[in-house]
Amino acid sequence: MGIFALLLLAISLSMDAFAVSLCKGLSMQKASLKAGLICGGWFGLFQALMPLIGFFLGALFAGYIESVDHWVAFGLLALIGANMLREAFEKKEECCGCRETDLSAKAMFPMAVATSIDALAVGISLAMTGGVNIWLAVTLIGTVTFLLSGVGVKIGSMFGARFEKKAQIFGGVMLILLGLKILLEHLGVL
Repeated sequence: MGIFALLLLAISLSMDAFAVSLCKGLSMQKASLKAGLICGGWFGLFQALMPLIGFFLGALFAGYIESVDHWVAFGLLALIGANMLREAFEKKEECCGCRETDLSAKAMFPMAVATSIDALAVGISLAMTGGVNIWLAVTLIGTVTFLLSGVGVKIGSMFGARFEKKAQIFGGVMLILLGLKILLEHLGVL
């Protein structure tokens, strides 16, 4: 997987964290640098950690499913992408359910875990595709998520929730397309 594909993957995975950061920013009159760094730090760390864990778990089982690994990678990415699209089109009464500005570890930890569960499955699919520099991948994923989450807090405080749905749609579509690319490459179409 090339650097461009890894960058698209990083952007796609960061969309949930970006959407939650927008919500955090919504509840702030003026977003501080500290708030952006806290959100970025929590989300970036977990978005980097989860695919690393998934990669090593996937590597353990890769030998057992090598003949269908491209289908597994495609299935996981398509499922995650479809779930993001479904969530984007669901009616929500309140943005992300996170109107409060609580940035404590007690508040941020569950959100960081919840927004990075998809990254665990992506890590498994990266192990299945082979030829992926996992250290580069997790560095890009963590860095992009850190930056977009910090920016999300600022945008949320300035513009409101109008970007949340678009961010989730973009992330879902990109994950499905990346899964399709992996499948078509392994089938010899691309």
